[in-house]
Amino acid sequence: MDPRDDIREFLTSRRAKITPEQAKLPAYGGNRRVAGLRREEVAMLAGVSVDYYTKLERGNFGSVSEGVLEALVRALQLDAPEREHLFHLANATATIKPGGHREASPHVRQAVQRVVDGLADAPAFVRNNRRDLLASNALGRALYSPIYEDVPPGQPVNTVCFLFFNPKARVFFRDWNKAAADVVANLRTEVGRDPHDRLLQELIGELLAGSAEFSAHWASHDVRYHDTGFKTVHHPEVGDLDLTFETMDLPADPGQALIVYGAEPASATEASLRLLASWAATTAAEARADAK
Repeated sequence: MDPRDDIREFLTSRRAKITPEQAKLPAYGGNRRVAGLRREEVAMLAGVSVDYYTKLERGNFGSVSEGVLEALVRALQLDAPEREHLFHLANATATIKPGGHREASPHVRQAVQRVVDGLADAPAFVRNNRRDLLASNALGRALYSPIYEDVPPGQPVNTVCFLFFNPKARVFFRDWNKAAADVVANLRTEVGRDPHDRLLQELIGELLAGSAEFSAHWASHDVRYHDTGFKTVHHPEVGDLDLTFETMDLPADPGQALIVYGAEPASATEASLRLLASWAATTAAEARADAK
């Protein structure tokens, strides 16, 4: 993927989302040929010439200043994830790039695994920027058992591939459309942060080739953080679960993050998680007995 193409498509898609009314501009006539704002309107709002904005929208960022980028943020009313994505795209086209790509480790350090295992009452995972699940605790593996069970030996457990390639995902994720839109927007953010990640690019290519729904979401150029939120799933053993989640990057392990799920106190989901923990313990005990 060429960063210049990403810039062009991102800026075009953002200005298409803003109406003249939202930008506090007069809507001249009722027959506008473009959705959202025209290029000249964005240029006026950003305080740059139409020719210069046209150059930017074609992906020719060159040595664009931070001030111009901030002006585009204001003109296009970008939120925090979109602003960060724009700055990453600009950095990706810079003539001189600070540092280089650092390949994320596919392994989880023992100290991190001990932290994950210590969260016995909450499902917990370590994942990388491609959404491979690198580690989990017992309750996390039980929660995501539908994702783990169909993965061939030696292949990574990838939540995005499960979401778009496995029919079980549409039952497991109760709001599949939201889950799909969110994860694609998360991956857009990851690509903006590191456009030179070969394995991430290969995953995107596989998804674009194999899923029309992924391709449609990818074309929207939406970007989103994955720091905190809610996830609703239907587990085959304990039924519906309404979960909160918190995501914490692991600074000592670039590209890895710890995700911890939880439930509201005294809720049906909290009771279901206790039942899930009991089911997981029983299943593990039976597996150990069968192995003897």
